[in-house]
Amino acid sequence: MKLIRFTNKGIYCPQGKFYIDPWRPVDLAVITHGHADHARWGMKKYLCHHFTKPILKKRIAEDINCQTLQYGEILNINGVKLSLYPAGHIIGSAQIRLEYKGYISVISGDYKVQDDGLSRPYEVVKCNEFVTESTFGLPIYNWLEVDDLNKRLQSWVLRNQENQKTSVFIGYSLGKAQRIMKAVEGLGKIHVHYSIGKLNQAFEEAGILLPDYDIPDFRESIRHIDGDIVIVPPALLDSNVIKKIPNPATAICSGWMQVRGARRWRSADAGFAMSDHADWKGLLEAVKATEAEIVHVTHGQTEVFSKYLNEIGIKSDVVETLYGDDDEEVKEEKEVVNDEEKSNA
Repeated sequence: MKLIRFTNKGIYCPQGKFYIDPWRPVDLAVITHGHADHARWGMKKYLCHHFTKPILKKRIAEDINCQTLQYGEILNINGVKLSLYPAGHIIGSAQIRLEYKGYISVISGDYKVQDDGLSRPYEVVKCNEFVTESTFGLPIYNWLEVDDLNKRLQSWVLRNQENQKTSVFIGYSLGKAQRIMKAVEGLGKIHVHYSIGKLNQAFEEAGILLPDYDIPDFRESIRHIDGDIVIVPPALLDSNVIKKIPNPATAICSGWMQVRGARRWRSADAGFAMSDHADWKGLLEAVKATEAEIVHVTHGQTEVFSKYLNEIGIKSDVVETLYGDDDEEVKEEKEVVNDEEKSNA
């Protein structure tokens, strides 16, 4: 049975006549989560988790036509039973479970099996067919436990304070920035860029408590921040904004920091392998637990991960998609920064 097809618009369910995370405009788009490469502008109608709606409204447009579901709630669309299950990636992230005449397909979107304390933890969903990402689908990628990683961030901040340095963290505005905030809570004043503060509201609306923070004027008042904690999006790395911060020590928070020679390391003082994606062990754990008869591998280390799955007896193939490009997120954050500068000019 073909319950999903991979088309030039995105993943399509022909029985239900809807798309999952389409990259071109369609009538009905089921969205796994709010990151820019999975939730795009131009859909006639969006369907997503309740916590994802405010993110879409802030990132796409306030007047979008958007229906929401809670985890586990079932919606029947043209005979297809559609439901959402936690993906553990960011707030509101969901695996899309489709059932039709007893056949089950699960489109996982982006996911991680670690519990970061902010997003609803990943849940295994048994299925016949599983679509998995493979962003970090190489054995070299193995994350520290969340508590251990947080302790490293805290130690770095404390050392900076001893040396009269301002701790500047670089992390994506949605998901990563909030994890950094929780990790360093109680160590000093936290200042975040406007693009992060805008998305913090979505967490607060969902009832998730974040540490106290402020949104300074990054043109002027940032000069008076000394010895505190500042969090900015990657779009501002190596920018004049960071140069205005007194005595900055910069740290990139990204899974790519697992490999020190990664191009994303650039000129930062430190790097922490903090990721909202599953590592190698997490990917294997998730795939095996689904007991799927066929696994479609998308965006990331597709060839390597798919080949390994086949070698261990899990039927797998590679599917080309337009997901998983970090540059898409950076591009969006640059647009937010540019818009803010224009409005304050």
